[in-house]
Amino acid sequence: MEEIFKLYGWNVINRIPIHQGLINSTYSINTTQGDFIFQSINHHVFKTPSAIDNNINAISNFVKKQDPHYLFTHLVPTNEGKTLIEWEGGYFRAFQKIDGYALSVLENENQVEEAAKQFSKFTQVLKGFEVDLLQDTLPQFHDLNLRYHQFTAAIENGDAQRIESTQEEISFLKEHKKLVDIYDHFIKNKEAKKRVTHHDTKISNVLFNKVDGVEAAICVIDLDTVMAGHFISDVGDMCRTCLCAVSEEEKDLNKVKVDSKKWDALKKGYLHNMESELSHFELDHFFYSGQFMIYMQALRFLTDHLNRDIYYGAKYDGQNLVRTQNQIRLLEEYNKLA
Repeated sequence: MEEIFKLYGWNVINRIPIHQGLINSTYSINTTQGDFIFQSINHHVFKTPSAIDNNINAISNFVKKQDPHYLFTHLVPTNEGKTLIEWEGGYFRAFQKIDGYALSVLENENQVEEAAKQFSKFTQVLKGFEVDLLQDTLPQFHDLNLRYHQFTAAIENGDAQRIESTQEEISFLKEHKKLVDIYDHFIKNKEAKKRVTHHDTKISNVLFNKVDGVEAAICVIDLDTVMAGHFISDVGDMCRTCLCAVSEEEKDLNKVKVDSKKWDALKKGYLHNMESELSHFELDHFFYSGQFMIYMQALRFLTDHLNRDIYYGAKYDGQNLVRTQNQIRLLEEYNKLA
């Protein structure tokens, strides 16, 4: 690290690990030149770190020209002008540190509304950006057709004992294949516009701070999954992660409930910036966004369970089945909002 810090010309006072993220290794760096966020990119997950670097820089340049007052996590160049460093098989980068804090747990609907406002503002600010300039950092990440195909393949080729013991879950997901058909119809419609989409809109990817004594979301962070996409990805992931008081790891399914007040707050916050940007066709699919994402995650968890946990892994036997059952219950509870 010390050798890499020299490339920035930093005189480092201290460095503190940040453990909130799951993919990249992240540090808060205090230097005589200022405070920075320093990261090692997990290139086993993100196979092309250069694509991430390209996307963030392209968006950064657009923001600097079109909306310089918009709070954005700009990359910090080295003394040679590089924003991505390849060093001994690893990839590293730095951002200017923004004064704020991230939440791991939602406490109230105000936080949901504030987060939704920031995610929608991110897309709205970039409405004039040419999305074809963005490279896919995770190809077909939210492709529901692909995820259903992987699910059916796992039913054919996965662990026979696990297939036999999960017939109830398999049947449920098959019975809800109409959600795949709706997705297919949605993406083929000319009114379903591709925009700059975050693709990972959980609560921890927004910075909060106190503004005039009131807690407010101030900035979207973690832009590694930013790609061209549809609004249902961002709204859907917020529905999946912000409307329930417990996470996908919860084994007690009686605790998996959807808070209708948080749903109202999410919709109000997102449409605050995006209502005039979405077509009538897209607005008609606002509720579907949550169904789309929750269902897709249930598919992915069960697929991994049937494939012996080769993607997500498992800290205990049956963890991905627990996650599947959790998401199935979440989908059932979410549908009650309709």
